[in-house]
Amino acid sequence: MYRLRAFDCVTRKDEMPTKNPHDNSLREHLHDLLNGGGAHTRFDAVVKDMPEKLRGVIPAGLSHSAWMQLEHLRLAQWDILEFSRNPKYKAPKWPDDYWPKTAAPPSPFAWNKSVQQFRKDLKAMQDLVANPRTDLYAPIPWGDGQTILREALLVADHNAYHVGQLVDLRRLLGAWPI
Repeated sequence: MYRLRAFDCVTRKDEMPTKNPHDNSLREHLHDLLNGGGAHTRFDAVVKDMPEKLRGVIPAGLSHSAWMQLEHLRLAQWDILEFSRNPKYKAPKWPDDYWPKTAAPPSPFAWNKSVQQFRKDLKAMQDLVANPRTDLYAPIPWGDGQTILREALLVADHNAYHVGQLVDLRRLLGAWPI
């Protein structure tokens, strides 16, 4: 039997996960990958000082504004995190529930709240992966073969992709530091 506690981890009810001598190293690598950097620009660097007047602009040749990208990052990351930790998870409707309805944020507060929630959910995913009681390899009971390891890699990959799109968007708008 498996169990999941909110903001905690997946473990076998009758035993602790097998100790792997490389377990701590893997968890550290996953933390770093989720955090960004290395070969990718970090989330905080991309959203920092984004001019308010440009947050809702869709540059020629692109499909989304900075607000749309930010909200998509937040919504998708939250969805993957919830799937990873919530046995009562219900998938949002694709694509409607993964993108905002408007190109511009309704207010500067909405932008800041989205940034803060993204950071909070990223930290929750990092904490889930860092927890030594989390069995990174066990199938998530309410999934169809997914593991916490797979979901953490999915978050890192998805975030890196869309953070890169935000860099391109800012370059096209002339709002990316040289």
